[in-house]
Amino acid sequence: MPFSERELFARLIQCEAGGEGDNGMRAVASVIMNRAQIPYGEFFRVSQGGNVRNIIEQPGQFVCMKTVVGGEYNPQTVYNMTPTEEHYEIADWALAGNTAAFVGNSLFFYNPYSNVCPTYFPPGGIGTLYTRVNQHCFYAPTEKYKTT
Repeated sequence: MPFSERELFARLIQCEAGGEGDNGMRAVASVIMNRAQIPYGEFFRVSQGGNVRNIIEQPGQFVCMKTVVGGEYNPQTVYNMTPTEEHYEIADWALAGNTAAFVGNSLFFYNPYSNVCPTYFPPGGIGTLYTRVNQHCFYAPTEKYKTT
């Protein structure tokens, strides 16, 4: 049986940012909600009016949704997570329409495994650096994103 939207969201939060503290997990949850709520571009089409599951399950977006990475089994997936009450609380907070102001309208996040965040992410210049929260860099859409 597939996970409920709430369960899937809590597992994604744990998988993508479980070691990043409350602010890091809220930041990642905010990106998901920003994608579900944006009124233009690729994520607008994917969300089909705000469907969070569509955003989470969009192919190629989240390593934690991939069972194979680089030809190898990926043990770090939503399917191997056991969310705690904290993860569910953050998922519920986000599903209620909340986002963290400190990441603004960011649509992308990236862990560069470095102290320096690239200016643009993803490749193609559709996101520009907005802020860093712990190990993740967060990116707001550029004008170019509107054409996606």
